[in-house]
Amino acid sequence: MKKKAVVLLTAVLVGTCCLAGCGNEGKTTKQDSEATEETTQNEEISDQEAADKVAALIDAIYVQKRTDETDQQCADAKAAWDELTDAQKALVEGENADPDYFGRDTGDASADDARNQDEIGENEILAVSFGTSFNDSRAADIKGIEDALQAAYPDWSVRRAFTAQIIINHVQARDSENIDNMDQALERAVANGVKNLVVQPTHLMHGAEYDELMEAIEAYRDKFETVKVAEPLLGEVGTDATVVNEDKQAVAEAITGEAVKDAGYDSIEAAKEDGTAFVFMGHGTAHEAKVSYSQMQTQMTTLGYENVFIGTVEGEPEETSCESVIEAVAAAGYTKVVLRPLMVVAGDHANNDMAGEEEDSWVNMFKASGKFESVDTQIFGLGRIAAVQQLYVEHTQTAMDQQ
Repeated sequence: MKKKAVVLLTAVLVGTCCLAGCGNEGKTTKQDSEATEETTQNEEISDQEAADKVAALIDAIYVQKRTDETDQQCADAKAAWDELTDAQKALVEGENADPDYFGRDTGDASADDARNQDEIGENEILAVSFGTSFNDSRAADIKGIEDALQAAYPDWSVRRAFTAQIIINHVQARDSENIDNMDQALERAVANGVKNLVVQPTHLMHGAEYDELMEAIEAYRDKFETVKVAEPLLGEVGTDATVVNEDKQAVAEAITGEAVKDAGYDSIEAAKEDGTAFVFMGHGTAHEAKVSYSQMQTQMTTLGYENVFIGTVEGEPEETSCESVIEAVAAAGYTKVVLRPLMVVAGDHANNDMAGEEEDSWVNMFKASGKFESVDTQIFGLGRIAAVQQLYVEHTQTAMDQQ
């Protein structure tokens, strides 16, 4: 009996221990799971904090005013971005910051030339552009114009200035390319002993950017023997939508010719017979110079380009809004549409507002209307067109000939 009791007691004890062990094992697994979940949450918080730090640094340089801290801020933003993991980079989101600020591939920056060299000489042509952070477009469109000016005037030094400090900072931070703003370019000219300065705006029209350019120049006029300012691309604005000029005609013919050729047609008439309309998308502006867009539409009509329409991102003038242009193209009976920028550079607006993947991009709004069989895009800035470059060369010569 004692032996049976001992065996029974042992079995009970072993069973109890097993039950206790199993219970502890289950409790440990739950604790481990909770600990793992907490660790994951902490890592996510850490990732977001790292991304938020970079977003704040990007927002700090997404400004139109340059300060003594700008160079260091650009360097800090890029260094912090480079330290992020791919997962953290995807989390970057700020007032203006997003993963595309540093992460988007816009081409090879080394193909560009900042034209910020010294040893200018006595005669300088300062080519002033709004600017773009899209490397390929900067090299093809802006540098294309500058190269044409340098080839036409080999005895003059062509230098560059951008009026958009936001873009200057973007390019500097991302690509380590330092582009002068207006004050820096003018100070460089003074320091280099330039006597004769010709300023050639690459802007489309006499808009807000042109006005700011003129204000900057006025502060430096007495530092040079002569200062002359050439016309922007479309020349004088004119009083109303009916006013056209030789500059607008030359631009209309050049950009339409390129669009027709790139679309695979022999002529604008052949495109019209095939039911194809060309829509040129400009920026738009609240400035009084917005009538220039209406004048370009008048110019297209005057040339007999009935299947060419002018629109703007901002929808100013009102008839140039995307919705208005869609209705106009459809009402005219065209079933195929080709979208192309009416902008000197094919930058952010061309790639995103016109041809982007978002629902409100022009290509998607045209498609969503259901009114057209096909909607295609041509992402080319005006600055790479030889005839447009020649027009800038002529404007520079006209300025040089001024007494």
